[in-house]
Amino acid sequence: MEEEIQIINPITRREKFKNFIIKNKKILVMSVSSIIIIILLLVFYSEIKFKNQIKLGNKYNEIVLSYEKTNNQNSEEELIDIIQKKDPTYSPLALNFIIDNEIVNDKIKVNELFDIIIEKTNIENEIKNLIIYKKALYNSDNINENDLINILNPILNSESVWKSHSLYLLAEYFLSKNEKQKSKEFLVQIIELENANSKIKVEAQKRINRDLSD
Repeated sequence: MEEEIQIINPITRREKFKNFIIKNKKILVMSVSSIIIIILLLVFYSEIKFKNQIKLGNKYNEIVLSYEKTNNQNSEEELIDIIQKKDPTYSPLALNFIIDNEIVNDKIKVNELFDIIIEKTNIENEIKNLIIYKKALYNSDNINENDLINILNPILNSESVWKSHSLYLLAEYFLSKNEKQKSKEFLVQIIELENANSKIKVEAQKRINRDLSD
């Protein structure tokens, strides 16, 4: 009797499985088809994205190699176009090239380009912090202290490797305004910061000893 039960049970399970397959055949076929289509779309999307990034890289390299300061109108338009593509690699590089070569003189326009990279481009966090620091540095000559601090706040409220750079920028900013106490406060923060850049920490101490000692 036990042997018969042992034989019947596997047969019953197979029948149930078979009936389940037959009953749900359409659903299973649709599910498998959907998975295959999704996989193919992901592969296709990745391939397109990879090819587009290669094209963008070639375009950026061509602009850099052929750049002439005496005739940069085309370079400006093409570099801005690369920034607007929101590519995590070449959009920041295009912005750096614009700033380093002073291709765009309109500060409002440059700040809009900064914001595309910072707010709309999917880049690594520390690269974003670097761009934020560069935006603060770019604007530091002609904005008030509140605006400068607001730009740097994402870095100041983090453990970023760019925090000591940002604190030093603020210290120099306030020293240029002859607000020595505020400047010293930021320099002291650098010295007390555990992960501060070693060179900046040394410079902070030198600055205190040379210009801000009581």
